[in-house]
Amino acid sequence: MSDTILVERDGDIATVILNRPEKLNAISMQMWTRLEEVVRELSSDNGVRCIVLRGAGDKAFSPGADISEFSEHRATAEQAEAYGKLVHGATGALGNCPIPTVAMIKGICVGGGLEVASLCDIRICGESSRFGAPISKLGLVMAYPEISGLRDLVGPQVALEILLEARIFDAAEALQKGLVSRIVPDDEVEAEAMATARRIADGAPLVHRWHRKFLDRLADPTPLSDAEKKECFACFDTEDFRTGYQAFLDKKKPEFKGR
Repeated sequence: MSDTILVERDGDIATVILNRPEKLNAISMQMWTRLEEVVRELSSDNGVRCIVLRGAGDKAFSPGADISEFSEHRATAEQAEAYGKLVHGATGALGNCPIPTVAMIKGICVGGGLEVASLCDIRICGESSRFGAPISKLGLVMAYPEISGLRDLVGPQVALEILLEARIFDAAEALQKGLVSRIVPDDEVEAEAMATARRIADGAPLVHRWHRKFLDRLADPTPLSDAEKKECFACFDTEDFRTGYQAFLDKKKPEFKGR
């Protein structure tokens, strides 16, 4: 099943592809397992500066879990709990990935596909993309680890609206709700997503990690400690700061090393 999750490398940018175009990239049980493995492998690769997630082809990012597997793997609560651990392993790896992520969304992005995209840092879609989470029509619940990503992205009220109505809506509404970062013409999605990844990859990787850490920490209402406040100035002791500062003075592009 490794061919259903592909990884392509272009220097310091890795592209992870949900590769089941004949099923609109519906995610099988084995794919959830492989997705977690791939994300964890890339997360520990110091040569990767940005990860792009996409579906194969132009018709869909993903409609979510492969419903045809339900009768065999999710027919009971016990089976569903075991299946859920695989899903949560993949979404947990993605949500905790220290490397910036970009979702390249073409076509359909619903259900579990929307859950995956919502965990990316930036989401770029085409004008004809469609979104939603119509799982109530299947009698299914979006579990805590899955619903948290959607809530964090759009807030509890909008998340509940999406889940209660189970509507499929267009890219303009997705942008209004905060589900996507930007919309571009369909034939420009790939170019814009890769250009975004390049802009990220050209930045200082240590700074990207600090910013993610700081934003996650600010979600906790506990007052910041003196050590946490002091960490905000640790960047000044890095080689990357000296590189970036000198490159700015010299009007050159900095070449950051992550040190």
